[in-house]
Amino acid sequence: MVNKQPVGAHYGWKDWMIQRITAVIMLVFSVVIIGFFLIETSVSYQNWKQLFSFTAVRILSLLFFLSVFYHAWIGIRDVLMDYVKPLWMRLTLQVLVFLFLIVCSIWTISLLWGN
Repeated sequence: MVNKQPVGAHYGWKDWMIQRITAVIMLVFSVVIIGFFLIETSVSYQNWKQLFSFTAVRILSLLFFLSVFYHAWIGIRDVLMDYVKPLWMRLTLQVLVFLFLIVCSIWTISLLWGN
């Protein structure tokens, strides 16, 4: 009797859950920023700079952008796996997207904590 073991079980469930968690993080950040714009009657550079002087806002911003990048990675990776059939082309595109998202992450960190 052949006993087949499923390979990669729950792989899709994990990605589905990560996308939902990142979506909640993005929603929280969006509510905070929209609340800021609703409270402030006229937003100036000084108001914006003061908002981002708080470490909590910087951390929430970093979580937001990392969530956007990871959320995008899962979505783009799945689209490429479904629709790009030649392996060499799919892997090339995945590497390029991955590198782009890594560069965006590094740039985001330098913007939030740079001088």
